[in-house]
Amino acid sequence: MTASNSEYLISSSQLELADARLKKSEKLKNVGEPLQLPGKALAIEVIGNNAWIAENTTVARSIDLVSGKTTKLYRGHRGPVSALALWHVGSRQILVTGSWDKTIKLWDADSKELISSTDAHSDFVKSLLVIPSVNLLVSGSSDKLIRFWHLSVEQQPLQSAGSLSSHTRPVECLADRVLPDGDVELCTGDTMGIIRLWTLTEADRRWTCSLKAEFNHHRTKISDLYLGSGQLWTASGDETVQVRNLSETEKKPTPPPIHHSTAVRCILPLYLTDLQEPYIITGSGDFLRVYDVSSADEPELLNEIDAHWHDITHIRLWMRQLRDEKNNQKMIEPWIITTSLDCTVRRWKLSELLVPKLEIIEPPAPATPPAKTDFAMTAEEEQELDELLNSD
Repeated sequence: MTASNSEYLISSSQLELADARLKKSEKLKNVGEPLQLPGKALAIEVIGNNAWIAENTTVARSIDLVSGKTTKLYRGHRGPVSALALWHVGSRQILVTGSWDKTIKLWDADSKELISSTDAHSDFVKSLLVIPSVNLLVSGSSDKLIRFWHLSVEQQPLQSAGSLSSHTRPVECLADRVLPDGDVELCTGDTMGIIRLWTLTEADRRWTCSLKAEFNHHRTKISDLYLGSGQLWTASGDETVQVRNLSETEKKPTPPPIHHSTAVRCILPLYLTDLQEPYIITGSGDFLRVYDVSSADEPELLNEIDAHWHDITHIRLWMRQLRDEKNNQKMIEPWIITTSLDCTVRRWKLSELLVPKLEIIEPPAPATPPAKTDFAMTAEEEQELDELLNSD
């Protein structure tokens, strides 16, 4: 096969995939109450009825999930916004964003005022974590470093509080838990599949880490992880979701992996959320899958939903706040929020996702038209983004 023939076959395959996705986008255009974005969502956080989204269009945005309207735009990064987190200081809400431009920025979430900008890493910022109990910000990067920052609305730029250089590949995921005795633990996962659990210690305003455990049960990239209730749930590009028991007093056998047909980009263990229900939702390819994990040894697949026309990237719980006009009472209803490389945010009522063999009927209302944006990525940047999102 000549080089020209090889290029032709690759191009033909890509054209066929693009055509299939175009047809599927029309089929699913109204499924999951979609909200169209001008770009790809690279990170999302949901609080109340609002979602904050980091986009590859160099902006972060706040969306009212009920109306579907963008309420605020945070402009200032010079590259795709790849990570975000929220921090509460009294009644003030601070948005923290990280970007391909290697900076971390703090914003007043309400006024959109830029509070500080910090040159944080020598490569893309890939993950951010706020540990509010100790006013600590943790950042992970493609430069393989984990850095600690004293959170402050007075300090500009942020003051370094230490670093960790244990990983040999980009740091993809961060999670934490505060133990009953006040000790803080940090969990880190990289694109090689290595997961490490650390105990954090502060002395003279510097944070250091001591390794508590290391996990090598995945073959490649850690795409998502959750830490809580004595368990560690992880998702990987090796097409599995796995759980490890962290309890030192209660020794249990390791449950078998939950296998998927494609890489698993995201998970949501609902019993580690405020909902505390025995379900886990996974995003693999275009599909959402809902499992009953009442018995972790034999998780039961309850439902499989063809949810997007491109890979699902994030799953979040939305505790939708409603008001009963008749009784004038506030109600809370659990919904699921998903994002995808198809540039949509979709909203799902959890009670419907839990029904086996759910048949979704498309509502007659048209999808929200794409918003206009002045930002456009070059072909090289699009290829780099695709390689970053699919790297192992």
